[in-house]
Amino acid sequence: MNTEKRILVAPLNWGLGHATRCIPVIRALISKGYHPILASDGVALALLRKEFPGLEAFELPSYQITYAKKGYLFKLKLLFDSPKLYKAISKEKKALKKLIEEYPIDGIISDNRLGICHKNIPSVFITHQLNVLSGNTTWLSTQIHQIYIKKFTECWIPDVEGNPNLSGKLGHLKKSIFPVKYMGPISRIEKKELPKKYDIMALLSGPEPQRTFLEHILLNQLHAYQGNILLVKGVIEEEQTIVRDNHITIYNFMNSTQLQKAFNESEIVISRSGYTTIMDLAKLNKKAFFIPTPGQYEQEYLAKRLHKLGLVPYSKQEKFSLKKLEKIEEYKGLEQVNHLTDWNELFRLFESK
Repeated sequence: MNTEKRILVAPLNWGLGHATRCIPVIRALISKGYHPILASDGVALALLRKEFPGLEAFELPSYQITYAKKGYLFKLKLLFDSPKLYKAISKEKKALKKLIEEYPIDGIISDNRLGICHKNIPSVFITHQLNVLSGNTTWLSTQIHQIYIKKFTECWIPDVEGNPNLSGKLGHLKKSIFPVKYMGPISRIEKKELPKKYDIMALLSGPEPQRTFLEHILLNQLHAYQGNILLVKGVIEEEQTIVRDNHITIYNFMNSTQLQKAFNESEIVISRSGYTTIMDLAKLNKKAFFIPTPGQYEQEYLAKRLHKLGLVPYSKQEKFSLKKLEKIEEYKGLEQVNHLTDWNELFRLFESK
């Protein structure tokens, strides 16, 4: 492979999931002799800079979309923010054009950044949502999303095409109107046999203010738990902080190496039902308890689906209690989907230029 080929990797800054699932993609690019260039904004960009300090990293315009304080207002808030979204997409197109003028870019990998594609450069869109759930407006939100995806050369789905799979109807269409490749579940985490250190690992993520709401709920409930607890707040800051509060150890954030160790040292995991977290837990064959972000249809669908399959229990955020963790024993836990990602096949797109 051509060691001079420069591939722009640009995840959406919406929680940490899009950035974290780009980490194995960036590692694979490096291992195959490509030169990744990073681009995002906010905590997503901060995370990638910490993971890959030796790579060039550029700031893109922010989508500036936040969650409603009340989950049931989530969709209304998104509709209200839609002009900001379209404006941000226009801005990131201009930022991309400027970046291409200054740097020779041979390929683009966008994780849910709708404006990061170019008609003259092989452009990939990574998503697990071919169907975008939004209640009674699902058809409309899906159509709008697919209009943007069609602008890309290929769409890569981090799942398998057949059954069993992790994304369900989110990542599978009856008939595709654009080139789709199933790359298999991807994760920055590896399974290791380590002694148990924590009875519970609570992993927070997602946009504010819901991340903070869940932090307060968990701390309030877990203080009464008899056992060792690790809480990772998912707040990316300049310096890592560690606070010990009796049986609870609290990190503001962890890098990939630390997270891998912590996952493997923990008996069970409490987290959002975000797709990237689901891929990580499946890789570890880990038992978990999910608390979907209020009003986020995608996370609610995934939590309900895995509950119905007998894999992971879940609770609404406002109804979570310590007692509900007892349900975990009745569920099988997530299991790894056997699929080896063929990076050579995927990256062949960038050799066609």
